[in-house]
Amino acid sequence: MSERVRVLIVGSGPAGYTAAVYAARAELEPLVLAGLQFGGQLMLTTDVENYPGFPESVTGPDLMDLFRKQAERFGARILFDDATRIDLSERPFRVSTAEAEFRADAVIVATGASARWLGLESEQRLLNKGVSACATCDGALYRGKPMAVVGGGDTAMEEALFLTRFATRVTVIHRRAQLRASKIMQERGLKNAKIEFAWNSVVQEVLGDEFVTGVRIQDVAGGGTRELPVEALFVAIGHKPNTDLLRGQLELDDVGYIKVEAGSSRTGVEGVFACGDAMDPSYRQAVTAAGTGCMAAIDAERWLAEQGIG
Repeated sequence: MSERVRVLIVGSGPAGYTAAVYAARAELEPLVLAGLQFGGQLMLTTDVENYPGFPESVTGPDLMDLFRKQAERFGARILFDDATRIDLSERPFRVSTAEAEFRADAVIVATGASARWLGLESEQRLLNKGVSACATCDGALYRGKPMAVVGGGDTAMEEALFLTRFATRVTVIHRRAQLRASKIMQERGLKNAKIEFAWNSVVQEVLGDEFVTGVRIQDVAGGGTRELPVEALFVAIGHKPNTDLLRGQLELDDVGYIKVEAGSSRTGVEGVFACGDAMDPSYRQAVTAAGTGCMAAIDAERWLAEQGIG
C-alpha cells in the first residue's frame, strides 16, 4: 500500500503531537507515525509538575493523551506504527512501516531521544519510584531527601547542582577519579557544600522494594562495596537521539542530534524539518519540545505554500 500525504510527522512526543495540532489546524491533514512506543519519554514519567497550565500536576501518560486528543480533534491522523525506513533522496519523500509506504511532500522528524541507563534490573524496577533520568522533571518530588547522581560530565554536574535546591545531600557517583565536565562546571560542583563525591565507583544495585532506599556502589579498583542511603537516584550518563534511520541523509552532530538552521526547524534537506529532543541536546524539556514542534509545523506550512502545495 502506498499513500500520498502533504505532511508526515515521525514521532509522537510533545514535539510530534504539537506539530500535528498546528499542521492540522492549517488544514494540511498531517499523518503522524506515532510508533509502538508512542508518547515519548513522558510515558515513563509519573507526575509532571512543570508543564504550564497544570497547577496540580499531571501524569506523563495523561498529558500525552491530551496532546493526542487535541491533534485528532483538528483532523490529524495517527497511526501507532514504527517508521522502519525513511528515504529523503527525492521528493516526495518515502517513509515506510512494516505494512505500508507513504509518500510525503514534507516530513517533520520528531523521533526524540532516549536516556542512557545503567542496565540494571533494579534500576528499571524502581523507575519513577526514585529512579529518574531528569532532575529538572522530578527533583522537586524528593524535596528534603538525600539524593545521588550517576555521571561525571556537564549533564551530571548540572543535575547535581540543580538538585541541591531540594536535597539534604547530593552524592555524585563517578567511575573515574576526576570529572569529565568542563572546568567551570567542575568548580561549581566541587565548591558546593551540599555535593559529595563517590570517586572510582559504579552502581552495583539500586536498593528498595516499593521505593528507592539506597544504592550499593562498588569500588572499580579494589572491588569492595558499600551502601549509600539515598531516596532518589538520577542517571546522568547521556541521551541518545533516535536518529539512526536518518544517518547519511541529514546532517547530524557527533552524538547524533539533527542539525537545524539557527532559529528554525529547517534541516539541510528542503522540505524536511526537525523538532524536539531529536535536535535539542541542551534543554530536553516537554515545553521546549512542544515549542519546536510548533515551529516545525509553521515552517512546513510556509515551505509547502512556497512550493504551491499548501
